[in-house]
Amino acid sequence: MLVQVNGEQVPAILGAMRRVATTGNKTSLTDRAHRAIASASHVVFHESDFAVEHCQALTPRDLATLLSSELQTMWAVRFLAVMALVDGVLDKDKIALVLEYAAVLDVREAYLWQLSEAVNGNLRWALTDMTRQNIKSLWDQPWPEDEDVMALFLPYSGDRADAALSAKHESLGALPKGTLGRGYWEIYKSNGYAFPGDPKGVNAAFARPHDSTHVIGGYDTTPHGEILVSTFTAGMHQKLPMEGHILPVIFSWHLGIEINKLAGSFQGALDPEAFWIAWVRGSQMTVDLFSSEWDFWAHVEEPVDVLRQRYHAATP
Repeated sequence: MLVQVNGEQVPAILGAMRRVATTGNKTSLTDRAHRAIASASHVVFHESDFAVEHCQALTPRDLATLLSSELQTMWAVRFLAVMALVDGVLDKDKIALVLEYAAVLDVREAYLWQLSEAVNGNLRWALTDMTRQNIKSLWDQPWPEDEDVMALFLPYSGDRADAALSAKHESLGALPKGTLGRGYWEIYKSNGYAFPGDPKGVNAAFARPHDSTHVIGGYDTTPHGEILVSTFTAGMHQKLPMEGHILPVIFSWHLGIEINKLAGSFQGALDPEAFWIAWVRGSQMTVDLFSSEWDFWAHVEEPVDVLRQRYHAATP
């Protein structure tokens, strides 16, 4: 489980998720919302026979009486925030209800401000903050608002090109199929990406752990795969997971709201069951690929299957 809860608390959280999904004029769950709750019941909470149709849609006060720790309330509100977005629409009524749950449960994580601003006329601030929180999560450093974020993610233009670095990545193509390095190289070749060091290449400090997560997680680079690899990352690298990873990719690849040119946008790419599985799989990792202690080059010759077993990354 992403969070330990008892048999009474599981239906309470799922019931609150149902209430968020049916807020406003809805009288029944959409197919995607139904699948989101049903899959959460067995993937996240290990409930094999939960009847979504019969779960009670609990109010914030009702839920508060059943949850017993700050960790439980924190995770419950995270799940509710996902439910508010799962149908692919930025719905003001649903977000307002999530914020009501958060207030009653005394949860104050930064992503709640992002949601609030996004539906209250300040979407640009929310998107900028998602970038800021992503950078803080990955590099543990502030990002000045007057600086061009693309210069951080694309640092090799002009005289800053590094041909030796690009060639070093290119050499990974000589490694045997099935190794981490060869899988990394194949991502770049199949998509026509430029390697770090090339003027069009993405910052190696982001590209190497991110694309290694694609390889070890087994996720492709389609919008669907990008949602899953970032969700896996949120489970594995648990610093600002919602505001720095989960919300940005849902906005980019499910709501179709472009945060920046590098990320792009797409609508409708979130598959609920695969999403929960990715989050749980990432949380089970024994190694954080975004940690400064993990050395990409030390593992490029190792088989991906061996690394998955060592890192406790379940087979996709």
